Amino acid sequence: MKASLRILLADDHEIVRAGVRLLLDRQRDMKVVAESGDGLDALSKAVATRPDVILFDLSMPRTDATETIARLRRECPEAVVVVLTVYQDPAFVTSALAAGAHGYVVKTSPSRELVTAIRTARAGGRYLDTAVRGAVQGPPAGRRAGRSILSPRETQVLRLLSLGYTNQQIGTRLKLSTKTVETFRARVARKLNLRDRAALVRYALSMGLVDIGDVAVRSGEEGEEGKAAD
Repeated sequence: MKASLRILLADDHEIVRAGVRLLLDRQRDMKVVAESGDGLDALSKAVATRPDVILFDLSMPRTDATETIARLRRECPEAVVVVLTVYQDPAFVTSALAAGAHGYVVKTSPSRELVTAIRTARAGGRYLDTAVRGAVQGPPAGRRAGRSILSPRETQVLRLLSLGYTNQQIGTRLKLSTKTVETFRARVARKLNLRDRAALVRYALSMGLVDIGDVAVRSGEEGEEGKAAD
């Protein structure tokens, strides 16, 4: 018999956890192995139990949501993170994806959305709830002219940063030293007045440099997406 997906359920509302656990434990291929009511405890239990999937609410006490998602990805790289939240604002979606989430599900959606998101994420895909998918697909063509504030090379660097590549990986792709990439990255941040990766991802999406489906969830590995020509 196929092994069940081991799931850590992190939500600060006990009644929500009870309902989600009931739903997931009814699935033949899923099993909730741990629960948590705050972000720091979720990190601790993730390290202790090594789940396959981490369901994570964005409104968790004692921690910043995007920082916690990023830490979960670093400390439990074998696990996939699926956000389960009430928030439908595209900014929350892009921030969660930028931090490393593999899926995003809204709590008001049908239960099948969550089940599908878990299976899709664990299979290596990325899942966006239908409630938010249309809102973050990309901007009208007219907004793309704004990218001219950056030079062609700065635009390349921004796009690869948005796709999740490290400075070293960008240097390899663009045949630049890591130091030079750092210089271009600093120029982009200064010109756009954007200091963190989540903000850079939102800008790249708004300018049409990347589509929401291209925002890669990576854990240090390179992929074929995001290749840029000199």
